[in-house]
Amino acid sequence: MTRYLSLTCLLLLGTVWGSTIVITKHVVSTGHQALGLIFWQLLLGAVLLSFVARLKRAPLPMSWLHIRFYTVVALIGTLVPNTFTYIAAAHLPAGLLSIGIATVPMFALIVALVIKSERFNGIRMLGIGLGAIAIMLVLGPKADFTHQGVGFFMLLALVAPFFYGVEGSYLAHNTPPKIDALTTLQGASIIGLIICTPITLATGSWVDLTQTWTSVEWAILVNSLLHVITYTGYIWLVGRTGAVFASQVAYIVTLSGVFLGIIILGERHGPLIWLALGFMLTGLALVQPKNNAVIH
Repeated sequence: MTRYLSLTCLLLLGTVWGSTIVITKHVVSTGHQALGLIFWQLLLGAVLLSFVARLKRAPLPMSWLHIRFYTVVALIGTLVPNTFTYIAAAHLPAGLLSIGIATVPMFALIVALVIKSERFNGIRMLGIGLGAIAIMLVLGPKADFTHQGVGFFMLLALVAPFFYGVEGSYLAHNTPPKIDALTTLQGASIIGLIICTPITLATGSWVDLTQTWTSVEWAILVNSLLHVITYTGYIWLVGRTGAVFASQVAYIVTLSGVFLGIIILGERHGPLIWLALGFMLTGLALVQPKNNAVIH
């Protein structure tokens, strides 16, 4: 039953995570600017996590070492990748965004190879190659890389998984002692909010939530809450099942994003996209580390 519970949690977490891609598509449909949306995500995350920390009586460490750490995580884990994701989401189907997100483990492996924290492995490199083929299939034989073309926005969509890959390596090697995931997210949300607020106001990217709420405003709230929930859920799953088992959530996120886009948004994909999805999932399987996960 423990294994079934863990599998159920994996499926639920991945499906919820994938649904945020569909919600993001709805949020950007009205033309809201990326920084304005990120501001509300950071604000709601900071408030919620600070409330949780207060209940746990866990003060936020704020030495210069910790502030620098939170700042880097805020930049490479939220501000930069989310900005590019919101821009790309306005021009790409949820299915293509989901396939792009699946490249996170591949970029993480490339970064690890560059900094020499991982050794070269032919099978895992084959997985990266299959992921590259998947992206080329998504772009198609007549890829348009002009500023309004799908190719251009698909490249923008890949900026986010690249930075998530960098973030994973940074967290693995630079997290200060006695800092857990929720503390990291709380600190990064607060520092990210401090950075994001003046830039949002200066660039005219403010999203006004004081007017009558429509489905878009509710979607902004829900997406912000799901961001905290999925991050927390993933960390809980890692602690329960091990990092290798929990990493399989990437498959569910990708598949749920594709199929929810079809069910909710009415998206339709041609044969090349389905072939790309197959290559991407196979590449994910090859890129995953092979250590055995232990389910407690």
